[in-house]
Amino acid sequence: MPAKRKILVTHALPYANGPIHLGHLVESVQTDLWVRLQKMRGHKCIFVCADDTHGTPVMLLAEREGKTPEELIEGFEREHRRDYADFSIDFDHFHSTHSPENRFFSEQIYRRVERDGHIERRRVRQFFDPEREIFLADRFVRGMCPRCSTPDQNGDNCDNCGAVYEPRDLIDPQSVLSGVKPIEKESEHLFVKMSDFEGVLRAWVTPERLQPEVVNKLEEWFSEGLRDWDISRDAPYFGFEIPGAPGKYFYVWLDAPIGYMAAFKAYCDRQGVDFDEYWRVDSETELYHFIGKDILNFHCLFWPAMLHGGGYRMPTAVYVHGFLTVDGVKMSKSRGTFINARTYLDHLGQDSLRYYLAAKLGPGLGDLDFSIDDFVNRVNSDLVGKVVNIASRSGGLLHRYCDGRLGPELDAPELLAEFVEAGEEIAATFDGRDYNRAIRAIMALADRANRYIADREPWAVAKDESRSAELQAILTTALNLFRVLMVYLRPVTPALVAKAEVLMKIPPQSWSDASQPLLDHEIEPYEPLLTRVDRKSLEAMIEDSRIEGAEPG
Repeated sequence: MPAKRKILVTHALPYANGPIHLGHLVESVQTDLWVRLQKMRGHKCIFVCADDTHGTPVMLLAEREGKTPEELIEGFEREHRRDYADFSIDFDHFHSTHSPENRFFSEQIYRRVERDGHIERRRVRQFFDPEREIFLADRFVRGMCPRCSTPDQNGDNCDNCGAVYEPRDLIDPQSVLSGVKPIEKESEHLFVKMSDFEGVLRAWVTPERLQPEVVNKLEEWFSEGLRDWDISRDAPYFGFEIPGAPGKYFYVWLDAPIGYMAAFKAYCDRQGVDFDEYWRVDSETELYHFIGKDILNFHCLFWPAMLHGGGYRMPTAVYVHGFLTVDGVKMSKSRGTFINARTYLDHLGQDSLRYYLAAKLGPGLGDLDFSIDDFVNRVNSDLVGKVVNIASRSGGLLHRYCDGRLGPELDAPELLAEFVEAGEEIAATFDGRDYNRAIRAIMALADRANRYIADREPWAVAKDESRSAELQAILTTALNLFRVLMVYLRPVTPALVAKAEVLMKIPPQSWSDASQPLLDHEIEPYEPLLTRVDRKSLEAMIEDSRIEGAEPG
């Protein structure tokens, strides 16, 4: 076993203006699986997150719903907590960026960056919606990308080519709020001089911290020259007012990643953990962020620059994943493929989705496709047909012929040893976020266990009472193979494994528990651990999602 580590993990903060959906869950499952593995391996691993609550979208949605922004974000926080919990996303603490801790760190980091001369004030001409009488945040302006000419792109970056730009660079811009062409209006804004941090960022951008595709993209941005970062927004705006700048508010992307620190500080205050041990410049702890590829610039340029400028450590690594498509196309409300977490859970179990996403996730930035046919086939074939099948066949026979008791000996100790020996490589593969390869290795073991059962034919052995000890040894081997598989799947399908641990009458397992066989031990009568996925359930889920996404008549 490797030396024990101290690790802090976050994933991108969900925005507090809508429900958790399957796109969010790609990242949540990827992160939660990795954290669970570290904890099973005996490491001190803390997983924090928060709702991202500030900005114009929250303010406008609250206005439309007749609520205060605080009331709106409180409601979404309750929903987010519930949905994450029902998918077994096991945060050690879930917080909010609209918190005293976040205000403190946002102001502290800003003041330190300003003190050292990295903030510049200058007047800018900014898009303004003359109908709504409001300055437009980047996401409220859409138009044609100035680099690749893709239409209907966001005001700050292009989904197609990854270009980063100012809203005024768009071709034929429109206000998302009213549909009118915005006008330009002058206002004083505050900018972080990103070129001041180019040296430290170049030193930080290495293959040890970032995937090769990310390093290449950052090198492109370095070669183009780092642009100053506008960190202020004009009132009206829901957020924190900037010290010394009345009527100016921190841009949401300044205080959102600082929410990682705020969430951890709240955790530390509750648990008596030393905050500085994890965040000081010379910290020997590890800090990892899991994010989507659409927010690379914020997490791999602006965030490490702000940490360095604020006198804090920079991330050990940032792990980036691709987008989720459904049957090969972008999630769509009209097609019913923009699926909310709660809608999924109304029709299907959490383990199926967690397993399927893990089976598709690799260490790179490639997009994942949620194929309905593949989902049904893979879950039913792998989890039900291979893994659960071992317990259902063997557990029933053990209770029928052996009083539900595992024997004192194994029929095939060498086979169990092979399963145990595979554990280190599976753990290393999970640790490297190559989840699909780890899943393939686990399923290969499940195939091996099923072949063993088929070869030894315990149902035939049971017909001969003189072979009762042999039968018990065979079933003891089979159920121990199943138990090892449950250890390896525990980070992936925690709800399924919790049921299996009840069946086996064992406490929650650590990774090292796989090495100790379970002998002369009573188990519970077998109860179904997982049912087959019915395609009709997915069709009903998609229909419900289509209804939810329909425009009101």
